[in-house]
Amino acid sequence: MNYTIRAYTPADENSWLRCRVLAFLDTAFYDSVVPAKPDIAAPGLELVALDGAGAVVAILDAGIEGELATIDTIAVHPDHRRRGLGRQLLERAREWARAAGASTLDAWTRDDVDTLAWYRSSGFAESDHYLHVYAFHYTDPAEPRRAVAEARPGLRPILVFAHAPLADEQRLRGEFSRVHVDRRFSMPV
Repeated sequence: MNYTIRAYTPADENSWLRCRVLAFLDTAFYDSVVPAKPDIAAPGLELVALDGAGAVVAILDAGIEGELATIDTIAVHPDHRRRGLGRQLLERAREWARAAGASTLDAWTRDDVDTLAWYRSSGFAESDHYLHVYAFHYTDPAEPRRAVAEARPGLRPILVFAHAPLADEQRLRGEFSRVHVDRRFSMPV
């Protein structure tokens, strides 16, 4: 199948959202659903890959600050994986970052086996780490209360999302059902 890679336009938003949801559904970001495409601060890069019917099947959004360019979102629709779309988007992001004066391109991702393998095989090096901790009443009704030291009167926590240092991983995995290691990957541009 032939794909077209081009800049995102506002008319792509619904297809962009569908692609992102389906791409994340079988990953550690399965619940990272947004009702609208987040704005990328200028200067930014917003790319889409389209299939022959014009549907968005891969996306990449990146921002830049000084010499650091950061991938905010990179995702490929599950029906279009393993066709080189992620690598093509990555190469365009590297070219853009280089032209914009960045020296490093980075991304943060959770501990998803296939995603980690892709970053490593694409030439990224892993460095910084911290934890994403979810306390969700559907998993265990007591988790959200354990995560909040002091609740306001009348408020009952249902879902708590928190960051924690990697040094607390073992203890937090004992207290909460969903704990992810968030990892920084970077490469020179």
